[in-house]
Amino acid sequence: MSSKFPKGFLWGGATAANQCEGAWDVDGKGPTTADTAIFVEKNKRTGMEFFNVKSIEDIDSVLKDTENHYPKRHGIDFYHNYKEDIALFAEMGFKTYRMSIAWSRIFPNGDEETPNEKGLEFYDSVFDELLKYGIEPLVTISHYEFPLGLTRKCNGWLSRETVGYFERYARTVLTRYKDKVKYWLTFNEINIIGMFGYLSGGIVGDNSPQTLFQAAHHQFVASALAVKACHEIIPDAKIGCMLARMESYPETCRPEDVLKSLETDHNNFFFTDVQVRGYYPSYSEKIFRDKNVVIKKEAGDDELLKDGKVDFLSFSYYMSSVVGVTPVENEAPGNLFMGRKNPYLEASEWGWQIDPIGLRITLHKMYDRYQVPLFIVENGLGANDVLEGDGSVHDSYRINYLKSHIEQMALAIEEGVELMGYTPWGCIDIVAASTSEMSKRYGFIYVDLDDYHQGSGKRYRKDSFAWYKKVISSNGEDLD
Repeated sequence: MSSKFPKGFLWGGATAANQCEGAWDVDGKGPTTADTAIFVEKNKRTGMEFFNVKSIEDIDSVLKDTENHYPKRHGIDFYHNYKEDIALFAEMGFKTYRMSIAWSRIFPNGDEETPNEKGLEFYDSVFDELLKYGIEPLVTISHYEFPLGLTRKCNGWLSRETVGYFERYARTVLTRYKDKVKYWLTFNEINIIGMFGYLSGGIVGDNSPQTLFQAAHHQFVASALAVKACHEIIPDAKIGCMLARMESYPETCRPEDVLKSLETDHNNFFFTDVQVRGYYPSYSEKIFRDKNVVIKKEAGDDELLKDGKVDFLSFSYYMSSVVGVTPVENEAPGNLFMGRKNPYLEASEWGWQIDPIGLRITLHKMYDRYQVPLFIVENGLGANDVLEGDGSVHDSYRINYLKSHIEQMALAIEEGVELMGYTPWGCIDIVAASTSEMSKRYGFIYVDLDDYHQGSGKRYRKDSFAWYKKVISSNGEDLD
């Protein structure tokens, strides 16, 4: 297949601080929601382990818990191994590396007047190491690790007060790294605040629609303030938003099923409609009416949303799903958050259905809707990789998954979609976001740690490492 990827296409990989850094209480870092995510054996999981804190009173007991295992406190110790890991990224030829800054490394409780210099110095060192190899940092300002100090003080994003603390944090890192970082994202998968208040919002005790949509409004305002600050402080930088894209198909051609699929799109695109277009979409009135939600705004909020529109739209894409209005008894969901199984698709070991053409569909939907550059910042296959005695890992299944998605990306570009780059998720093995396990591996690099943080921590190149290196060097032309 002839490559359609433009010159300067940003090939790379993606991680998040809370899943890779470790060193959760080192050099002044404060605790976050991620540090309370408990590990539970597979046969005992509920899928809600990141809700281990259910009240403000739970925080201290969970942080002092020495009987249970909290994997994100350890990660893969990127904090002390970043030079080795970045050298491996450079060996693959990365043009960009998507990472996040841990808010509580910069402001340990989230509300301090002055930042923690040790935290700032760490990211200075990481960015310097990336730039040494010509790798552009793509930095997420907030990625699933809300400072627990602000959970105690404000109950997270439920409070308007949090907007000011976030703006201070955003302005601090934008100013500090203005000569090192040219690509920024505000919130990771911002739509998740509409499902889970604690994970990305630091909210405990209330997951009502009223609470979650009010918190989302505060994040919209905070995002707009960060966009305006970025344009002011780093005029040549680009700052985007990030959505967990949930492509869905109607179960049948029955009009009610088609309408259900449209409503599912509305629930998903609502978040990026606000951030990219700069205003609440007309259909949001029906959503709020159906859910008995009344958004409290302050004077000037609507103007701020218009002034703080993002420069590009980034998103995660792992799977598609099927929706319909007819109840189906005793059928497990086809994927993580929603929908039923699609009989035309295969699934991963974790039940996530594999749909490369769905990525092409979603690229067209997004570009037609917004007409701004797109960036796929998460995509990949979680699998239970096996480290062989000679240090090899044969992950042809991962190569096949990524190849099929890249082929569809190329076709979308040929068909007119403007795509900036591609950063497969977990380019080095990290702790899984939802289950806090190491067994679910996404990386091109195997990290010798198990679910209980036992192992050498040594890094090994998988078969996909050499394959992705070839993909990058050929700008997507050589996918064999």
